[in-house]
Amino acid sequence: MIKKRTKTVTLTFLREQLLYDIKNLAYVEGDVLSDEAQHSKHQVQDIGEEGNVDRVTRMLDLALAHCVEALYPFSKVDVESGVVLDDTLTETPTYTVELLVPDDFSDTTAKYLEQLIHNLLVYLVLADWMSIANVANPKSAANWAAKAQDLEDEIKSKLNARTGRVRKFQSPF
Repeated sequence: MIKKRTKTVTLTFLREQLLYDIKNLAYVEGDVLSDEAQHSKHQVQDIGEEGNVDRVTRMLDLALAHCVEALYPFSKVDVESGVVLDDTLTETPTYTVELLVPDDFSDTTAKYLEQLIHNLLVYLVLADWMSIANVANPKSAANWAAKAQDLEDEIKSKLNARTGRVRKFQSPF
């Protein structure tokens, strides 16, 4: 049996960039609400304000964990003995995802995955926030959740695609 060589790809996501996109999209989402929905409008647009950003932080952490778990065949990391986890709210400045990929994994695929995952993190946070704040447009949360699901499906599709040559071995029968 031939052992396939692997390499590590590290995808980095800056909190500042994620928050920028989240706030921009939430602003637009609130801006298109009718004038009668002023209360919902400001609730939607205030996603990055003090107090609200704590919810965003927790959802970013959850969304990243969700992504890493969805990428499990490529992202599995052994648990160290004695590790202790707690739920302390921490604003992580940089989120990373390390993937162990085949040696012939394409650089363009890695870059594409980075873009897909960035947007997936943003969309998952927006789906959660719209389910809480956008009572004037109840379909908004489902819309963002559907967009997130489409991205997750695309990510899985890219990782499940063949990345190398297919070799057929002759059967002795």
